Amino acid sequence: MPDPNHMQNKMQRATPSHRWENRIAFLSARVGWGIFDSLAYDTENMMDTKVRPGTLADLKQITELLNHYIENTHITFDVTPFTPDQRVEWFKDHSDGRRYQLFVAEDSNRILGYAASGCFREKEAYNTTVEASIACRPEAVGRGLGTALYQVLFAALISHDVHRIVAGIAQPNEASIKLHEKMGFQPVGRFSQVGRKFGKYWDVLWMEREL
Repeated sequence: MPDPNHMQNKMQRATPSHRWENRIAFLSARVGWGIFDSLAYDTENMMDTKVRPGTLADLKQITELLNHYIENTHITFDVTPFTPDQRVEWFKDHSDGRRYQLFVAEDSNRILGYAASGCFREKEAYNTTVEASIACRPEAVGRGLGTALYQVLFAALISHDVHRIVAGIAQPNEASIKLHEKMGFQPVGRFSQVGRKFGKYWDVLWMEREL
């Protein structure tokens, strides 16, 4: 059984400024001892939005969301759009229910965004570090979805021996930097011109935070 005081301290670190920034209207879970079934956020811009674990049935919409950014932006270094079938292994890699988890923000059966934790490096000593990824539909940006998704994801990881969360952000992407800073990430280094897309080379800023 995890130490309750230790778990409470990690819960505080899992949210920005040591508090939930959105008011939780419903939580069917015991954080650290169970699994999130769903979280609904009662805010002006998210009245009907629910954050819940992703399922294989969500993969079609998640893939459509990702393909928008593949085809139109540099912020993902994928260059060829995917089919949902091609993303099944990715889904499995981010849905083990322990260190690697996937949550979606849903509104009226429409997936507005997702956040996931995945393997950072294959070597065993890296197991306590996970890499975070997050994306929202363009029309849903600015509604607090990124904050809500990360809050739920980080809280769900608390009892699974995760020590560090890292994120690589293709530059420029000021909105993503601000979100990660809000969630407690700090910049640790910048790789220059490591990705080529649209005939240009792009830098990647790496950020990390303790869980």
